[in-house]
Amino acid sequence: MAYAFPDDADQRPVAVVGAGTLGRRIAAVFAAGGTDVHIVDVSAEQRDAAQAYAEENIDAMRATHHASGGRTGRIATFGDLGEGVRGAWMVVEAVPERVELKRQVFGELDRLADADAILASNSSSLPTRLMVDDVHHRERVLNTHYYQPPELMVVELMSCGETDEAVIDALMEKLPHYGLAPFRVRRESDGFIFNRVWAAIKRECLLVVAEGVATPADIDGIWTLFAKPGIPPFRLMDRVGLDVVLHIEEHYASVRPGIPAEPAALLRELVDDGRLGVKTGRGFYDDY
Repeated sequence: MAYAFPDDADQRPVAVVGAGTLGRRIAAVFAAGGTDVHIVDVSAEQRDAAQAYAEENIDAMRATHHASGGRTGRIATFGDLGEGVRGAWMVVEAVPERVELKRQVFGELDRLADADAILASNSSSLPTRLMVDDVHHRERVLNTHYYQPPELMVVELMSCGETDEAVIDALMEKLPHYGLAPFRVRRESDGFIFNRVWAAIKRECLLVVAEGVATPADIDGIWTLFAKPGIPPFRLMDRVGLDVVLHIEEHYASVRPGIPAEPAALLRELVDDGRLGVKTGRGFYDDY
């Protein structure tokens, strides 16, 4: 049976299981957007701290992220998982990054949450495919990887391998109501989208310093100036010219072993098709 987003979602809470640093930030985001939030944690101290953080930051989030809710959501805390998730249209798991713990939590959520509730993991490193051994209704399970709200209101959505695409479609439409920017991860990926890109940048920055090419201050200085105009990577490649970018990639591959072949192959396919970027009117984008 295909998933259908519940008609009464706006009258139902979001439950956040795990009251740590990200759990409490996620709770604040949804409360700022007008949704009641249930925070669930076995630690009373963590529950109290999470509620205090969320309530202190709700107004600032509403002001800066233009959430569309007309009200401020109420926040309640629970030590009992069943009570905490009851009635929720979505449950966000934010417990420590231990796969056995997450597997146990998802088995319990599958049993305790409402039948139409979305079951989401905030894990930044573990795909939900590893968490569903004890889950019978896997079509409603997915990763929702939040970064660091309120500074970074990005959330990446990735299937567990059996997720109903309608679940992801519904979240792509719903999450912007809370000021979030959702991005669909189109196949399982360790590191999702941005963390993979950041891993390559971070690694190369470290290598430049390790080789004595530049200091950390040099790299931070040039990065700040280069990033200031805000030109994103694929737009920049289209500006440079994809034939030029291909030549550069082929040069790097000839002098540095271990560079994967797939990037050059992708570029070569576009160049062979006459898609060179701005100078031909077509590249990664067609709107030049």
